[in-house]
Amino acid sequence: MSSIAAVCTPNASGGVAIVRISGEDALTIADRVFNPVSEKKLSDMKGYRAAYGKIHDGETVLDEGVAIVYRAPHSYTGENVAEICCHGGLFVTKRLLRAVLSAGAVPAEAGEFTRRAFLNGRMDLSEAEAVMNVISAQGEQALAAANATLSGSVSRAVGNIADSLTNAAAGLAVWTDYPDEDVPAVSEQTLLDTMQTAKENLFTLIARYDSGRAVTEGISAVICGKPNVGKSTLMNLLTGRQRSIVTSVAGTTRDIIEETVRVGEIVLRLADTAGLRVTDDEVEEIGVAMAREKMNEAALLLAVFDSSVPLDDEDRRLLEVCRDRTSVAIINKSDLPTAIDLQEIENSIPHTCFISAKNQESAQTFAATLAEVLGTNAFDANGEVLAGERQRQCCANAADHLTQGIFALQNGETLDAVGVCIDSALSELFALTGQKVSEAVVNEVFAKFCVGK
Repeated sequence: MSSIAAVCTPNASGGVAIVRISGEDALTIADRVFNPVSEKKLSDMKGYRAAYGKIHDGETVLDEGVAIVYRAPHSYTGENVAEICCHGGLFVTKRLLRAVLSAGAVPAEAGEFTRRAFLNGRMDLSEAEAVMNVISAQGEQALAAANATLSGSVSRAVGNIADSLTNAAAGLAVWTDYPDEDVPAVSEQTLLDTMQTAKENLFTLIARYDSGRAVTEGISAVICGKPNVGKSTLMNLLTGRQRSIVTSVAGTTRDIIEETVRVGEIVLRLADTAGLRVTDDEVEEIGVAMAREKMNEAALLLAVFDSSVPLDDEDRRLLEVCRDRTSVAIINKSDLPTAIDLQEIENSIPHTCFISAKNQESAQTFAATLAEVLGTNAFDANGEVLAGERQRQCCANAADHLTQGIFALQNGETLDAVGVCIDSALSELFALTGQKVSEAVVNEVFAKFCVGK
């Protein structure tokens, strides 16, 4: 397998940049571009050692820097690794990478360093997926959850479930394959208990992922409502700056204004939309249509109402849209006398939040309500948290197979049929951790990585 190389620091000017080389010949390649002042070759150094020296491309000296040596299998990838640190200018970094490639390395593909770590047994697939969650974490809880998964918490939880099912499947196989031998009969009650317990544990993993998704991945949210209820003011409150234009003229917002914001520990991919109303203005009508389309796509609706005026037909249409959706009713202008029918709102949207969007303290009120609605106030970031939708789907599929197995057992079907369901559940769990997974799935996982990781 060829040695690979890539810049593993951001593509921007900085104090230091790093070019990483990994593979059997990594240290030999590094020797061709780096001369330690000690005159001791990198390929002769022990692991976890660093050397200061000159970086060169042929006869041309590019920079002074530091090279760090990692010996297989005690490296990130499980291979020999050299990391050459140079000054962080874009030009010198590109010249260094070009020199490394000329010396025998090949360009790394997206996620190839972590992929090699997976292939070399340094981490399983669930832990590999957590690497990107560590990189993209935007809050303390998101980082804690990613690090817990990276340390193997999910692998251990899934492994325990798989072990119990494997034991059950083994007992079924022995009893089925050797009917003439003196093999104890399989206890149907024990088998049923094993499947039900495994199913409950899978549902716990799924529920924990769903409740923490707004923390670990973020959630798409749309601020919606009729004109002049305070949608743009709310957008500016949450972003902390003048992101949307605010005027007393109805229909000021016509396009969709989007921003990613952090509310407490929750990441919102937020969209401010045109006021919902019937209009003869052609441009505004396009904006209203775009707003309704965005609402259909969003995972969370932030429906804004003006507490100082009674509900009208447009408000009621919005309530109908929100009835079966994850929604929060934002009762704005709460500093004014209340004229709105709160009971009518609560009949459609159970979660309400009273704010004055011009008041900075309202952001804290909104954050508390949002945490309650999304379930993140009870989210344990240090527990077992699935690293993404692929892992969630594997757990859901495994639970479905166990449901079928439980149904088969309770309705008197043969134990062979139950065994097939257990085997199918195990296949999903093994796919989650990478013990039994197709190359297509592996390719999909690592295609989401940046090149230097």
